[in-house]
Amino acid sequence: MLFDLDGTLVDPAGGITGGILLALQLNGLEHPGDEALNLLVGPPLAIGLLTLPGMTEELLPRVIADYRAEYETHGLDASRVYSGIPALLDDLREAGCRLAVATSKPEPLARRLLAAKGLDVYFDSIHGSAPEEISGSPATAGKTRIVAAALQASGGGTENTVMVGDRLYDVEGARNNGLKAIGVSWGFAAAGELEAAGAVAVVHSPKELGHLLDSAAIDAGTHRGASA
Repeated sequence: MLFDLDGTLVDPAGGITGGILLALQLNGLEHPGDEALNLLVGPPLAIGLLTLPGMTEELLPRVIADYRAEYETHGLDASRVYSGIPALLDDLREAGCRLAVATSKPEPLARRLLAAKGLDVYFDSIHGSAPEEISGSPATAGKTRIVAAALQASGGGTENTVMVGDRLYDVEGARNNGLKAIGVSWGFAAAGELEAAGAVAVVHSPKELGHLLDSAAIDAGTHRGASA
C-alpha cells in the first residue's frame, strides 16, 4: 500500500502555506489568496508556484529556497498527524501489509517529518522528490516516477497494490502505473477533484478507509463512502 504524505497522513497545519506566503512576501510578491495557497499542497512546489501572479523562472529558485528555510525552521513542528492514522497503520501492519510513502515532498524532508511524528516505523520505504529539484516536468510526471519507485521497492504487483492520497496528482500517478487509487477527503483537493481524476473511492476518515480496505468494494469501483 502506498500513501501520500501531506494532506493524507499529516496535516501541515499552515506550515506549508504559511512558509510559502512568507517566501512570496520576502520576494516582493502579493498574497495570492488562501484557495490558491491550499492548492499548492500536493504537486511539486515549482509547478504550483509558477501558476502564481508575478512568479518568474528567475525568481523561482529564491522563493523555493526561502520557503524551505522557513519550513525546516517552523513547518515540521507545526505539522500534526491526522487523528486515526496511527491506528489505521497499526492495523495494516498487523494484517501483514507492506507500506510505503510516495510524496512529492523532497525525500530528506519527508523522512525528517515522518521520524519527527513517529510514523517512519510503519513504512518499509519512503520515496520523495530529489532535494535539488526545482522545476522541469509536469506535476503528474513527477508523481508518476515517485509512485513507480515506491511500487518497485514494495515488491507488490499492480493487482494487489493501491495508492492513497488527497490530490489528483496521487490518483493520476497511480493510474499511470496501473494502480487503483483511493482519495481521502480530509486533505487539500477541490470539490469533485478526486472523483474527476478517477479515484475508485473517496473516503472521509481513516476508519472508513480501513473498512474499505477490508471489503471487496474497491474492486467494483463504486464506493464513495459516507460522511464521518
